[in-house]
Amino acid sequence: MFHVLTTTYTQPLDVVDQTRPAHIAWLEEEVAAGRIVLAGRLESGTGAVLVTGDLTDAEVEDVIASDPYTLAGLIRCERTSFNGAFRAPGL
Repeated sequence: MFHVLTTTYTQPLDVVDQTRPAHIAWLEEEVAAGRIVLAGRLESGTGAVLVTGDLTDAEVEDVIASDPYTLAGLIRCERTSFNGAFRAPGL
């Protein structure tokens, strides 16, 4: 199952940005491992969208829980799960 994670910042952006270097390092590791395939900050600057690879519910919960933003209490996360029946090669 694939998952779209929509996060909303719960603190002002200047507070969130203090944890951004750790979050970026975490994202790089998750992308390299294939657990996250696409991620980026919302144009509004109020949160972000992350798309996972084909993960179980338990795996995606582990991904969410390990995010430095989650650990610092800086985000709310909404998860939408879907069957990736049609996908680009390599996904």
